[in-house]
Amino acid sequence: MSTKNIHIIAIGGAAMHNIALDLHDQGNIVTGSDDEIYDPAWSRLQKASLAPEAMGWFPDKIHSNLDYIILGMHAKTDNPELLKAQQLGIPVYSYPAFVFLQSQNKKRVVIAGSHGKTTTTAMVMHVLKKLNMDFDYLVGAQLEGFDRMVRLSDAPLIIIEGDEYLSSPIDRRPKILHYKPDIAVITGIAWDHINVFPTFDHYKEQFKLFCDTINSNGTLIYYEQDPEVAAIASNALIHTKIGYSILPTNQENQVVWNQQCYPIQTIGNHNLQNMRAAGLVCEQLGIDIDTFFKSIYDFTGASKRLQKISSQDGRQIYLDFAHAPSKVTATTQSFKAWFDDKPLLAVLELHTFSSLNPEFIGQYKGSLDAAENAVVFYNEHTLKIKNMPALDRDFVQQSFGHPNLQIFTDEVALHAYISSQTDCHILLMTSGNFNKMSLDFTEK
Repeated sequence: MSTKNIHIIAIGGAAMHNIALDLHDQGNIVTGSDDEIYDPAWSRLQKASLAPEAMGWFPDKIHSNLDYIILGMHAKTDNPELLKAQQLGIPVYSYPAFVFLQSQNKKRVVIAGSHGKTTTTAMVMHVLKKLNMDFDYLVGAQLEGFDRMVRLSDAPLIIIEGDEYLSSPIDRRPKILHYKPDIAVITGIAWDHINVFPTFDHYKEQFKLFCDTINSNGTLIYYEQDPEVAAIASNALIHTKIGYSILPTNQENQVVWNQQCYPIQTIGNHNLQNMRAAGLVCEQLGIDIDTFFKSIYDFTGASKRLQKISSQDGRQIYLDFAHAPSKVTATTQSFKAWFDDKPLLAVLELHTFSSLNPEFIGQYKGSLDAAENAVVFYNEHTLKIKNMPALDRDFVQQSFGHPNLQIFTDEVALHAYISSQTDCHILLMTSGNFNKMSLDFTEK
């Protein structure tokens, strides 16, 4: 790849800063801007000498010597750097458009769905790495054994976690519509992102459109127990369609396949679904199922995807990225099924636009019912930042419908409460960070 001069608008995003680091390591000249950057992005950019000297947007950074600009979703359409780039006629790409540009001559695997896509992608990557296969990737979490979340090289294969959210302020298509996969996965469909997909039908339509982008001689792997996914797959005009369901296990937490038992380290029925999808992807890449199971045995999960926080005095504490109602339901049920020797306290932070929207909160009805006790936490500052109205505690309580639900808006009080719950397992679920609450619940 020849050296390019690249500027990244909104460089502090999870994917964006990883793309910046990867392009920098390839020998490109990379600059960037943002109005806020938090760790770990800030520290990683600073270490690579890519952190902006000052926060904000500076049109002077945009000049005719730039080969192109990568635009993050965090920027706005009136961003002064974007306007300057448009004035100068510099090519501007959303990051999914850029990833496709860099991978159009590769075999492309795209793993999509409302939930499970990060873990499924991570499982595929884990196996390919153990087998010393050369591949590029884009994944939405930091994975053990990988320096960053993005790699773009001359490898013949790329594994992409396909997000259905919008691509950029000036490219309002879902990211998954850019990649044109040879092998596609849909793990499940449950309504999310109501700020851009106001109805469930509108949301489902994006996955129908995704199927239309699969190469005509490509393969669609889909979770056949999800009626919404099954209906979309049945109408998809694709050469090969492969449905899957949950992997069978025995009482020793081993997968049972072809009369053989394979040990695994992940927990949760939804992860047994994800593992089956990952196995089918690997089979399409020429890896036999026996080799797959022997390679996946030590996979422990992606960051914040049913991540063990502690296991002390018989009390299990796990952290999961769950935020959409379907994922909260699946995670809570799976955790309870795997750790049923003690009562379960399920703690959910409402952090996304959808989860904080009174018109959507009713979708969470029953989602925490598998837990004997439950907590919903939301931060009033987050509501103000998102320009959303205050939430009524009684309304939230009624919306979830859990008989033993408590509401917290203060992370200090929440931490004290969780620390006091010593005779139960604890499941923490959030796409945020509980307002930077410590996850050390050892009684002081």
